[in-house]
Amino acid sequence: MSSWCQLGFQDAGSYFMEEFIYFHDFTMMIILGVLSYVVVFLVLGLLSGWVDSGFVEGQLIEFMWTIFPALILIQIAFPSLLLLYLIEDFSKSFLVCKVVGHQWYWSYEIKTESSEILASVDCYMLPREGAFGMRLLLTDEFLMLPINVPVRILVTSDDVIHSWTLPSLGIKGDAVPGRLNQLNVTLSRKAMFYGQCSEICGANHSFMPVMLMGVTSPQFFMWLDRL
Repeated sequence: MSSWCQLGFQDAGSYFMEEFIYFHDFTMMIILGVLSYVVVFLVLGLLSGWVDSGFVEGQLIEFMWTIFPALILIQIAFPSLLLLYLIEDFSKSFLVCKVVGHQWYWSYEIKTESSEILASVDCYMLPREGAFGMRLLLTDEFLMLPINVPVRILVTSDDVIHSWTLPSLGIKGDAVPGRLNQLNVTLSRKAMFYGQCSEICGANHSFMPVMLMGVTSPQFFMWLDRL
């Protein structure tokens, strides 16, 4: 989860989020390089004061300042398109988790790909007295998913528009009544991940936290038996 004055991303909890962070860092290095180049020449141009009145054309430099930005954009576009493709790839999921938003709590159904319901659970926010210092983030029950297992998440709503968001996993799905939105996630480590509803959905919008725990497969099946 995020901390006070944090400037970067939260620690990645999924393989997709790791790729998002790598892509962000790669793009920021390119942006800083371009910005430094522009600032240096801007300062030199302001301080030098020279003007060549006979300089009317320069085909080589015009070619260079056209081709270099194009190469930079291509270098950014290819990993971006690859990430977009991987996000929408649902061909290898082994579990299906249906997320339903209500006013104001979340309910979950764990299914197999053959639509056999394995378990269901409703998650309500804990009151401030039982939150143990983590206000607006803890719930009485929470969702468990196995690590290293591709999971397809179906997000919908029972009343108004919600948004199921977990920043550490790099997933955000709008819960729209009468519509199913799909997400794809593979947890990379054991941890507890926190999120909240990211769509203004009414008076208690701030009281719809999301808790998801990444566990091993044996622990996941023990949790299913308990439910």
